[in-house]
Amino acid sequence: MTAFPQQAQSPFNPDEHRVGRVLCFAAHPDDIDFGAAGTIAAWTAAGVQVSYCIMTDGDAGGFDPVHRADIIALRDAEQRRAAELVGVTDIHYLHQRDGYLEPSHEVMKGVVRLIREIRPDVVLSMHPERNWKRIQKSHPDHLAVGEAVTRAVYPAVENPFAYPELAEAGLDAYKLPWLWLYAGPEERENHFVDVTEHVESKLRAIHVHVSQHPDVDAMEATVRQGMQANAARAGLADGRSAEAFHVVAVNGPGTIAGF
Repeated sequence: MTAFPQQAQSPFNPDEHRVGRVLCFAAHPDDIDFGAAGTIAAWTAAGVQVSYCIMTDGDAGGFDPVHRADIIALRDAEQRRAAELVGVTDIHYLHQRDGYLEPSHEVMKGVVRLIREIRPDVVLSMHPERNWKRIQKSHPDHLAVGEAVTRAVYPAVENPFAYPELAEAGLDAYKLPWLWLYAGPEERENHFVDVTEHVESKLRAIHVHVSQHPDVDAMEATVRQGMQANAARAGLADGRSAEAFHVVAVNGPGTIAGF
């Protein structure tokens, strides 16, 4: 994956910083595919182990008022098929109610548990800040994911006295190196990944979520345009595509320990 000189404010340099495991958080099935499936496909193609955690079951999604009882199983099946298309098979759910997600201690504890279990190099999460340019990116559940994950990443994940029952169960405190945030305000984005070689995989993954897209052609055109706009912002050549992130260094050589 490529770092771009004009984005010097990004603390992540793919030539220097190793990524072996990634844990991705989202509010609903399909959020990760829209936000980061190209980057995830690039990671898995390079041998990176990627896991998903979907916080809700997506039970308020879709457009069919008749078969609501089947929506949870349908959306889970869609997410699993979409994930396989970009090389991911490890999927976890927190089973929160769609539309009611809050950054509660129940949710935060679930986040801490998974991070301590998987011990990833990168946690990828939705952004906690609202995007006023395109408010649809800022569903309240999306913001709750970002807030819960950010609170969990620091200090709870690395504090051995936070949620002590986790430590008692053998899940030791862990210092996460990197937090990558997606679906946030454009002005926060400081890192771009060239996903040109994985655009079609991303789109195939998105297409799997047929229950969520009444206008498939418009959806695909919007996604393509967004990735091309990201590439232009990153200074890539015409015809390239990119995904954009707000990358935060959580723990590194210069980090001062403390809660």
